[in-house]
Amino acid sequence: MAVTGIQTTSNLSNSRWAKYVTDYIRAAQFERVYDAFAMDNVVPDASMSDLFRSSSINLEFLSDLEPGTATIPETLDVSATAQRDATFQITPTSRFGLIEASEVLMNTAGTNYASEKFYALGKHHAMTLDLIANNLANQGGSVTRAAARTSLDAGTSTHLLTAAAFSNASSILMDKQVPGFVDAGRPMWFSVMHPFAFADLRNDTPILATGQYQKANIVLKHELGELGPFKLVVTPNAKMFYAGGAANASAIETTLASSASALAKTIVVTSATNIDVGDFVCLGTHETGDTHYERNERVQVIGVSGTTITISGSGANGGLRYDHAAGEMVSNDDSVASVVFGGPKSLAKVYDPITGEYGEILPPDRVGALKHIYQLGWKWYGNYSRWNESYLLRREVAVSVDA
Repeated sequence: MAVTGIQTTSNLSNSRWAKYVTDYIRAAQFERVYDAFAMDNVVPDASMSDLFRSSSINLEFLSDLEPGTATIPETLDVSATAQRDATFQITPTSRFGLIEASEVLMNTAGTNYASEKFYALGKHHAMTLDLIANNLANQGGSVTRAAARTSLDAGTSTHLLTAAAFSNASSILMDKQVPGFVDAGRPMWFSVMHPFAFADLRNDTPILATGQYQKANIVLKHELGELGPFKLVVTPNAKMFYAGGAANASAIETTLASSASALAKTIVVTSATNIDVGDFVCLGTHETGDTHYERNERVQVIGVSGTTITISGSGANGGLRYDHAAGEMVSNDDSVASVVFGGPKSLAKVYDPITGEYGEILPPDRVGALKHIYQLGWKWYGNYSRWNESYLLRREVAVSVDA
């Protein structure tokens, strides 16, 4: 005899706990990159606690005494040599991140969301703070280029990154007396670059020759960790001015016909003219000046169906990394890599010692009349600044991957 009234997966399908694979395929942890240019306190005689008590902080500069050329007079007194002073101001600001989750979600989630949200917040906090230093390190007029940024061409060899750029950079930094650091008795600086620029550097003739005839690991294992007096920092988090260079011969210049969310694997464009499988396109505003658009991203076209484009990107699932609004540009103009040269005092940094140099992650808390909402967040008070324009040098180059 059949049993009636029993609860089954059919009549309570919505009550089933969805089971997911809990071991996520996780991206590499985000590393702070441009913070390296602010490792040394530029005001070593003052504690950070004293500095942060003010709404703004003035850094003072004193000029050198001019070399003396006069002789000591026999009958007159000597003249004093004058010094000049100048100040620079840095104003602390703040940053934060907050995640809210319902009690129902926390009780029924089949994924390890509870632990993952800590990782997500930690990565968000590192990205947010380093972005301040990133924007400052990649702005300003201390820059060299083979041509104007909008004319840098991926197909022109002299527009790519070469070993000569490092010889010139070291000469400029020496001439400007930019402080560096000492490694095994040698004075050195940092050089931060994107892997696209590093690939061109490795293919430069003098480096290839060294790899072929003296040190094969440069070619076979990509072991090029330093060049001249520079430690090379190669990271996908280095600044790229996407679509900031020369127009492509087969130009793609269109816009998003509708918004696209992070993790989406398709986008819809207003026109698919010249869009073919294998093309790389930039989503976002062309970065032709000192205004940066942090959510710009580069994706590869892997499918075209009318105006619906299937893409492969840097999102966690191979889709988009960020949200994009309808009307945003979609272009295949050449991208430009920013190679930054400097030392550990090239940027100034101040921070509130209570929340710390890297911010404070607050413990989880329940809010709401029923305490049914979980909150988890972080906060930071401080700022970075370009305190000395001579202490940073930027080389902007095209990248052959766009050729």
